[in-house]
Amino acid sequence: MQLGVDTVPVLVGPVSYLLLSKPAKGVDKSFSLLSLLDKILPIYKEVVCELKAAGASWIQFDEPTLVKDLEYNELQVFTKAYSELESTLSGVNVLVATYFADVPAEEFKTLTALKGLTAFGFDLVRGTKTLDLIKGGFPSGKYLFAGVVDGKNIWANDVASSLSILQSLEGVVGKDKLFVSTSCSLLHTAVDLINEPKLDKEIKSWLAFAAQKVVEVNALAKALSGHKDEGFFSANAAAQASRKSSPRVPNEAVQKAAAAFKGSDHRRATNVSAILDAQQKKLNLPILPTTTIGSFPQTMELRKVRRENKAKKISVEEYVKAIKEEINKVVKLQEELDIDVLVHGEPERNDVVEYFGEQLSGFAFTANGWVPSYGSRCVKPPIIYGDVSRPKPMTICWKNWMQIDGVSSRRRAERVNGAR
Repeated sequence: MQLGVDTVPVLVGPVSYLLLSKPAKGVDKSFSLLSLLDKILPIYKEVVCELKAAGASWIQFDEPTLVKDLEYNELQVFTKAYSELESTLSGVNVLVATYFADVPAEEFKTLTALKGLTAFGFDLVRGTKTLDLIKGGFPSGKYLFAGVVDGKNIWANDVASSLSILQSLEGVVGKDKLFVSTSCSLLHTAVDLINEPKLDKEIKSWLAFAAQKVVEVNALAKALSGHKDEGFFSANAAAQASRKSSPRVPNEAVQKAAAAFKGSDHRRATNVSAILDAQQKKLNLPILPTTTIGSFPQTMELRKVRRENKAKKISVEEYVKAIKEEINKVVKLQEELDIDVLVHGEPERNDVVEYFGEQLSGFAFTANGWVPSYGSRCVKPPIIYGDVSRPKPMTICWKNWMQIDGVSSRRRAERVNGAR
C-alpha cells in the first residue's frame, strides 16, 4: 500500500484457523480448539485495525472449512466470530472466500447471513451446486466474487463457458455487484508461460499459468462490461478445440489396454507367502535385513555431469560411464558397511518425479514451472497432457549393469527403486 498499489490483504479466517489446527503435544485429544476463539479474536481485531490504518480498503478472510459438512455447533462459532468482529470491520470492505468444493446448503445459509461482510467468494469451477444456491437466493446488496477461472490447475480456461456463467449471475446479484475472480489463490500454479520458451508450441497454447489466468480474469471482466476482446476469445476457442482434437492426447494402445483391464488384474496371482518363500530361498536374507531408502548424496560433480548431459555437452557414452562409476562407489561403500540389500544410489536422477516422467509418453516438462510443495519447498512437476504409456523399461538397465558387470563381489540382493 505504501507503493501506491491497491492491495487486498488476505488472512485465514478465525474459525478455519482453529478448525484446521492441531492441539499442542501433550494436550488431551478431546480438547476443543474452538474454545480458543475468545483468545484469538482480540488478535484479529488488532490486525484489522492495523490494516485499516495502513489504508486497506478491502480485507479478505479465507474460510475454506465452509465447504465441509460442519456440525451445528461449528456453524454457530462462525456466527459468533463475525458478530464479535463486526464493529472492528466497520469502515472497510470485507470479503469471505471459500474454495476447492461445493458449499453445502446449511453452510451457505450461515455464511451469507454473517454480519459485517461486504462480499462472498466462491469456487464456481468445482462448485456447481454452489452456483445453484447462489441463483436460489443471494443476499441483496452484497458483492459476489465469482471464481470461474480455475486457480488450481495449469490449463487455459474455457472463457466462453465462463462468460456464460457470469452472464447468468448478473440478474441474480446485479451487474454492479458481480466481480470476476479465480476459483482460489494462484499459488497452486506456476508463475508465467513467458518463462517457457522451449515448451512445445501446441501444448503451450493449451496452458495458462498464473499470469495468463490474470489475463483471463481481465478479459472476462471487460466482456461483462461490453468490451469483449473478440480476438482473445477466438484464440482461446481455437486452443480449446485443438486440445480436444489433437491426436497427441489419446493413445490407442493405452485405450485398448484400459478397456481390457479386469478387476482381478489389481491383485497378483501368487499369494504373498509364496513370494516371500521364493525370495528367501533365493536370497537367504537374515531376519532383519538392512538396506537404504532414497538417493545417496548428490555431489557437485554428479550434478555437473547430469547438467552437461542435458545440454549435450558430453556424449551419451561419457554420461553412462560417469553414472556407472558413481554406482560402483556407492555399492562398494554398502559392501564395506555389510548392507544386506544393496541399492544403486540413484545417481542418474534429478527430481524423482521428473526423472520417471521424462521416460513416459503423455508428459511435457517445463523449465521454470515451480509450484509450492510444503513449507518453503517447491517442486517442478511434469504436465500430463495425454494418455500415459511406458515406451521402454525405465531402470532395468542400471540393475542389469550391477549384475552383469559384477559390481558387487558379495552381492546378496540388489534393489533399484522404481524398477519394473
